[in-house]
Amino acid sequence: MSNDNKIERLKEYVQGVLNNEDGKALYEKYREDVETVTPRECFEVFYSMLNKGYTPREILKILDKVINVFYNALVSYHWERPKENSFLDILMKENKALEERLGEIRRIIVDKKVKEKREEIHRILKSLEEFNEHYLKKENILFPYMEKKMEIFNGLSIMWSLHDEARETLKNTLALFEKDEFSMKEFNVQIGRLFFAMLGIAKKENLILFPAAMEVFDDSVWEDMNRQSAEYGFPFIERPPIDEMENIEIHGFEGTKFKTETGELTFEQIMLVFNALPVDLTFVDENNKVRFFTKPKDRTFPRSPAAIGRDVRNCHPAESVHVVNKIVDAFRDGSRDSATFWIDFKGRKLLIQYFALRNSKGEYKGVLEVTQDITEIKKIEGEKRLLQWE
Repeated sequence: MSNDNKIERLKEYVQGVLNNEDGKALYEKYREDVETVTPRECFEVFYSMLNKGYTPREILKILDKVINVFYNALVSYHWERPKENSFLDILMKENKALEERLGEIRRIIVDKKVKEKREEIHRILKSLEEFNEHYLKKENILFPYMEKKMEIFNGLSIMWSLHDEARETLKNTLALFEKDEFSMKEFNVQIGRLFFAMLGIAKKENLILFPAAMEVFDDSVWEDMNRQSAEYGFPFIERPPIDEMENIEIHGFEGTKFKTETGELTFEQIMLVFNALPVDLTFVDENNKVRFFTKPKDRTFPRSPAAIGRDVRNCHPAESVHVVNKIVDAFRDGSRDSATFWIDFKGRKLLIQYFALRNSKGEYKGVLEVTQDITEIKKIEGEKRLLQWE
């Protein structure tokens, strides 16, 4: 039977599970395919469900049921393990450290000493917040690389939803320890959910995500991911030897596009981005000359093109020039990297910040002045989530 037909049959199997059809009958009908499923085929199948219109949340309802059926095939699947201290190896070490930390809580529960060791459990649970760095590295480094490599990996949105569930479950578990009265019943339910969420993600990584990723990238790509991970944390393990990325190298214009390591923009897009920022920006070079400013819709302080090339000291009242000199001198000699002020202006509260600009060699290249109206920001309370946009 062809591989294409196998994928179609696996899709039919998962669709049957989504339709709540008889599990035993489904298994018998698709036994040969279920017992030989591969990690990459899992991605193809679940991605097809997303294309049918199912949301990640809807798929999560049957995900573990399906993976449990696929388990024997996936756990026996042969795949090349990552090299020592490669990006994937580090993620696997973090998972092992997570399991050990959760194991500490499990031992306390088995020994029936939860109430006596409540503070110790709380401490361990609080430390689990660090594991968010593991999820962030997947979301911001591994997932983008995989999605660019193959369309089927767009199904990773399902795993991202699992991350969010784990974050929310940890938050709810920690909340139990802030209550005046500690409920063992609530604790048992919530800790079970936490173990299921966090260890469940690690299981899916080892069975599906990591094997599939190892099959599509060479060493050079893993090295790139490693360098990008240097700015993130490494929960529960010793920081591995990673060559950190140097300051972004400017590649310049290629045709009409400005290209750097972090992306590319046309000249029009550059100006649209600058002027859409809810701040006023002014750049002064290393020779104290005004070289550039943005023109947002509601600029706080007036600025005219005539100021370009002007000495920055001539752009301030005589009474405050000594402060400007002091800031620039401190930036130039390296004793300071920023300066922050806030003032009341025409009934508004303004935040004014200065940042020293230095190249990859640490050489002083000027100052960026950022002015922001924070009047409405200061009034913010509580939360307004993305889904509450309306």
